[in-house]
Amino acid sequence: MVTSLLHHRELILALAWKNITLRYKQAYFGIAWAILRPLMLMAIFTLLRLFVDIDSGGAPYPVLAYAAVIIWTLFQETATDGVNSIVSNAHLIRKIYFPREVFPLTASITKLVEFTINFAILIAMMACYGIAPGTQILWLPVIVAACVLAALMISLAGSAINVYYRDVGAALPVLLTLLMYLSPIIYPLHIVQEKLLVKQAAGDWSSVLYGIYLLNPLSGIVDSFQCITLRGISPDPLVLLPGLALTLALLAPSYLLFKRAETRFADVI
Repeated sequence: MVTSLLHHRELILALAWKNITLRYKQAYFGIAWAILRPLMLMAIFTLLRLFVDIDSGGAPYPVLAYAAVIIWTLFQETATDGVNSIVSNAHLIRKIYFPREVFPLTASITKLVEFTINFAILIAMMACYGIAPGTQILWLPVIVAACVLAALMISLAGSAINVYYRDVGAALPVLLTLLMYLSPIIYPLHIVQEKLLVKQAAGDWSSVLYGIYLLNPLSGIVDSFQCITLRGISPDPLVLLPGLALTLALLAPSYLLFKRAETRFADVI
């Protein structure tokens, strides 16, 4: 797969550039829309905190929320665009053959461009609050790669199934919205740890529920991203590894399902 994708790297870059230009070509605010969405979510979460007590662990809550939102947005939009990528490029699939996984991968590259812009805004916000990134920021490529792999795990299987059953594309935004509330986006992870591990809020099931919570790849990714940017500490392997292990375990079956289904894409689509 890697060799094939490297061989088609120019096509991938061309499609990624096409996605970016078409997305914002006739939008008055252009690529500013990629910036406004995370900022609006941060503002909503900050407003919510005025009514609900959310312990930010000493970090300024707006920056904490924005850091969570931009890494979540990278995952959510990469997965959503990836699942719909085969159907939305039906005209190309009918005309010429090249590896179909080019389309989900192109979606991830497109969103990485937007993430880079949002990350620059995060650095500016940190500077306003007097927070300077430390050497732990070198973990950034690892955390971003883990986020993209988690999105690709969904994109590959989801895009293949979506060709045959379009309900997948319609249901995914709803499922991802539910997943956002099951991830430490509005609230930091240490609140979950305090409730389940310290206070044993679920009784005998507390440790089990916490383990299930960590199987969500975004739990470790979001917390690790906040650690390396805002707290200046290394990611906690006990938090990051369960979700990462699940991602890697499901990535291969997801890719195999995609390759098995792609032989009939041109006929069904």
